[in-house]
Amino acid sequence: MVAHVTTVSFKGLQVTPVDVQVQLVTAMPAFSIVGLPDKAVAESKERVRSAITSMGLTLPNNKRIIVNLAPADLAKVGSHYDLPIALGILVAMGNISQEEVADYYVVGELSLDSSLLPVTGVLPAAIDASANQMRGIICPAKSGPEAAWAGDIDIIAAPSLIAIINHFKGTQILPKPELEVDNTPLKLPDLADIKGQQHAKRALEIAAAGSHNMLLTGPPGSGKSMLASRLTSILPPLTSKEVLDVSMISSMAGMITDGKLSTTRPYRTPHHSVSMVAMVGGGKRAFPGEVSLAHKGVLFLDELPEFNRDVLESLRQPIETGNITIARANSHVTYPARFQLICAMNPCRCGYIDDANRACNKVPRCAMDYQSRISGPIYDRFDLFIQVGALKPSDMMSTEIGESSATVRARVIAARELQETRYKALNQAYTSNNEAEGEVLNEACKLDKKATEILSKAVEKFNISMRGYNRILRVARTIADLSAAKDVNADNITEAISYRRDVYR
Repeated sequence: MVAHVTTVSFKGLQVTPVDVQVQLVTAMPAFSIVGLPDKAVAESKERVRSAITSMGLTLPNNKRIIVNLAPADLAKVGSHYDLPIALGILVAMGNISQEEVADYYVVGELSLDSSLLPVTGVLPAAIDASANQMRGIICPAKSGPEAAWAGDIDIIAAPSLIAIINHFKGTQILPKPELEVDNTPLKLPDLADIKGQQHAKRALEIAAAGSHNMLLTGPPGSGKSMLASRLTSILPPLTSKEVLDVSMISSMAGMITDGKLSTTRPYRTPHHSVSMVAMVGGGKRAFPGEVSLAHKGVLFLDELPEFNRDVLESLRQPIETGNITIARANSHVTYPARFQLICAMNPCRCGYIDDANRACNKVPRCAMDYQSRISGPIYDRFDLFIQVGALKPSDMMSTEIGESSATVRARVIAARELQETRYKALNQAYTSNNEAEGEVLNEACKLDKKATEILSKAVEKFNISMRGYNRILRVARTIADLSAAKDVNADNITEAISYRRDVYR
């Protein structure tokens, strides 16, 4: 008799069913796992043997245990194969019937005492089980709340292997896990903390309302990083669909705690020493990188010219397409990467090019060399280019309190709702202006004669590319949405043009 238990293999967020076949053969005692297992899977036989023994059961001492992971030409990676292998052996031994585990996805890591440890990828596996009309999923108890987001499927979330056996025998009923959201209050920095910098605050609001990319440049201590860190406090919460999209990536990266999903938008701030693999994803298991972990959130790069040039150039494709494909010799893995890029930089290496008393002796050559570390195509992908000047003494000593994040956030949410309504009427799934393109963008940004003339003259004067032209339209549409205007007027176009880097050069 060959026992069959179904588990899964992951290729990015794509789930592939794996048939765990277990057979007990009369021969010299041995425990073999075949089917391209990696080190973690190959070592599972020791964890499985110890877990079964700890329950008071004894493996047959005159049998050879053969475990085949089919399809055999698919690499098997991860510790989640422990539980399906253990259940397969128990089925082959007659402790559990084949029908009881049929049509379930089984994932989980075993401890030596038979307790179950949480594993990565439970949410994608559960969603795939629901999509393929499986009976349900068997997983560790701590991963149960995560699996519950998949919908109306049978979820057996057990604290241990013996609990699963007792559940099937009817001596212990495992409760169905409930959905859990991480409602831990976040102490986000408030926009009211920033003194002065009204121009930069206005740009930050526009960036939040339309999910636009923004570059902040200015001398040290002018507040660039403070502004960027407050962007999350004015962004709208994730929608239900976005929560699942973001959480599937977090699940693959092992970043979900106790199965609780978060409704807060991601905010990733990698150091400028970050490697290419860490930024875009990769490695032996093709883990998601920073661009994917920032999906539907913010990717903040401080001291932009200090990043490796190849790392920065790797951002060009995901900025445009909203996904990243990790190509390897034997596979291609695609992760979503629809992030909002916010960057900050000094105007030159010393940072004081406009201060004659503090500038280095290489001005202005140092500014040209420093800024040239960033290529033109990268510059062209920023919608908003903001010069953040040094604070005046009067601003530093002012006791006036500016607008709070809550006030600005209310306007941002109202603008986002207008955008969602507009694109839904155009039969598009866009959630922000930054995603609009082609005929949809032209339909959303119809210009009157005066606005068309202003934009035409700017394109000609500043030699703006087609990508830059479209980004001006998107920003102008967002500015109009913040004032709840139906159409884009000349003032909106003029303000949008003023945020282009081409104007400052």
